[in-house]
Amino acid sequence: MERNLETNVQIRGGSSLLKRMKKELTSRYQLYLLVLLPLVYIVVFHYVPIYGLQIAFKDFIATKGISGSPWVGLKHFENFFNSPSFETVIRNTLFLTVYGLAVGFPIPIILALAFNITLRTKFKKSVQMFTYAPHFISVVVLVGMMYQFLSPKFGVVNQIIGYFGGDPVLFMGSEQWFRHIYVWSEVWQNMGWNTILYISVLANVDWEQHEAAIMDGASRFKRVLYVDLPVLIPVAVILLILNTGYIMSVGFEKVYLMQNPTNLATSEVISTYLYKLSFLSSFPNYSYSTAIGFFNSIINFLILLIVNGLAKRFGNTSLW
Repeated sequence: MERNLETNVQIRGGSSLLKRMKKELTSRYQLYLLVLLPLVYIVVFHYVPIYGLQIAFKDFIATKGISGSPWVGLKHFENFFNSPSFETVIRNTLFLTVYGLAVGFPIPIILALAFNITLRTKFKKSVQMFTYAPHFISVVVLVGMMYQFLSPKFGVVNQIIGYFGGDPVLFMGSEQWFRHIYVWSEVWQNMGWNTILYISVLANVDWEQHEAAIMDGASRFKRVLYVDLPVLIPVAVILLILNTGYIMSVGFEKVYLMQNPTNLATSEVISTYLYKLSFLSSFPNYSYSTAIGFFNSIINFLILLIVNGLAKRFGNTSLW
């Protein structure tokens, strides 16, 4: 008897839950359709391709398909580790990302703090507009501008160097200059846009804390140091952790557009190396390319875990 009652309760409870779900879906189906679109995108383009990762451990043959290709274990990983390009692409990728983080990460924080303490509203809005605008320039246009400005014959920079008696410099074809041009142009393009989140955080700081600091005789710099900066640190740590998850993933488009035979020693990174192996080679080796991409993702994931663990241990701020 008791079991029958429990069964009836479960059935009624399940049916009522289904009714509530059906009512919710019918009343707010527009919102669920909006959620469905990005969900389908994530499933189709991020989860379904995981099935193809197995070709990193196979000799992929198109006629046999993924499932019919023979297993070779870690052969392609070993070939990558022993290849002459391994050290070059790893070094260049790490150097560009670490250099970019070291320079590009603190600058938006400093800029946001400067915007926050600026009392001249018109000047602040003007600077914000000029720093936000480069973010909307496409990568192709940006690289084209760099080629124009840094041209050894007609470029403004070389014209100024020549005016002071110097010799023209082939900036875009120089191994030494490539890294600096890539990183600092990235900083110039995105520093204003990256301040938006920090400015919104600073806008929520209780003004009473500033008033209390002013009553205690704190200067403007000390108010930034002891009131504003502690509020920004947790957000900055979270963003730093997220950025380290892409430490081995340098943007392909900009590097490839800036790349030429004369700066290849410092501009060849994992993404451009994979592109050439997969699409520009006469005999593309998709298994080898997949193995390199898989290795790249594993390293990114391990670095993310390490940085998140360190942040949680020493700063009590982490993603999980």
